[in-house]
Amino acid sequence: MTARASDRARYDRATAHLDAPLAIVDLDAFDANADDLLRRAGGKQVRVASKSVRCRALLERVLAKQGFAGIMSFTLAESLWLARSGFDDVLLAYPSADRAGFAELTADPKLASAVSVMVDDVAQLDLIDAARGDGREVVRVCLELDTALRLLGGRVRVGARRSPLHSPAEVADLARAVSRRPGFKVVGIMAYEGHIAGVGDSLAGRPLRSRAIRLMQAAARRELVERRAAVVRAVRAVVPDLEYVNGGGTGSVQSTAAEDAVTEIAAGSGLYVPRLFDNYTSFSGRPAALFAQPVVRRPGVGVVTVLGGGYPASGAAGADRLPVPYLPEGLRYDPQEGPGEVQTPLLGSPADDLLIGDKVWFRHAKAGELCERFDSLHLVEGDRVTATVPTYRGEGHTFL
Repeated sequence: MTARASDRARYDRATAHLDAPLAIVDLDAFDANADDLLRRAGGKQVRVASKSVRCRALLERVLAKQGFAGIMSFTLAESLWLARSGFDDVLLAYPSADRAGFAELTADPKLASAVSVMVDDVAQLDLIDAARGDGREVVRVCLELDTALRLLGGRVRVGARRSPLHSPAEVADLARAVSRRPGFKVVGIMAYEGHIAGVGDSLAGRPLRSRAIRLMQAAARRELVERRAAVVRAVRAVVPDLEYVNGGGTGSVQSTAAEDAVTEIAAGSGLYVPRLFDNYTSFSGRPAALFAQPVVRRPGVGVVTVLGGGYPASGAAGADRLPVPYLPEGLRYDPQEGPGEVQTPLLGSPADDLLIGDKVWFRHAKAGELCERFDSLHLVEGDRVTATVPTYRGEGHTFL
């Protein structure tokens, strides 16, 4: 029996009393992936990206491990909810226009001390001040650096379009503007190199493209190492008591952690290991989060139909954004239909061994987005479900 076949047998036994659709997290795999992130971080603390987990119980589990500290959140409403729930170090990774949230943040000393907000433009400070009302608490500010690789005088850009702050001088100027403004304090710098951390460099059947990606990433790393260090020096000249410099992501943990200028690493997807993280040469993980759909039809030889399953991931549309049939091995989508809103036909010889009511296990393309489809996660240890915990959705929250 292959390792995957063994996992399928375990998951089927563990959830035999449960009807699909359902989602699980294999805790042995989850914990092993967490340990691997710490190993790759080389002693630097890892801040957990909550968008890739979206489950308070699992955030608590990973943060209980020595080496993990703090949360990187994705909306202000989520940040405030987590802070009220007892998480005392929450970095909001994206600028917000949530005026009601800022009014709440600036009026509550506990929330203001626990949450840092992302800023890359003075206009964002104006919005916060306009939203304050009677709130007078100091807002903790993190400045975001644009990590994109610019070539040919800026005519070619490789990297996500995030912050407008690219040079050390630009980041230092904003740090100076924040420091001069009453009610704000610069506490950190964030630089997420998504073109390195979030792009696989070993694409199956595409050796030339894989080689091109590796060359691009090597050049981007060299440029960013020097520029990030210069940015940190420039900002520390303005803010000597800077608390943290955050960088990286699951796909670049070890290379980012090797930079002296970086004090902490951000990671989250590496805990669940969705399918987009199969294509890296620098590390491998164990798939920990899966969902199951029930077989409801057998249209013919080599075909079964499961209920639902059309859960595409965000990003540029393409086949790599689709969930993948994982267990039993050997199933594939009908190219005429793909994963459907309410039904999904699956082709392949393993279909002939599946009965009505059997489970087919899938991996989502991305990590936390799976939790927007399910209100609970069944936690599996060995061949037993040892707990069932709510996702954000199960607690009544769909933050974005």
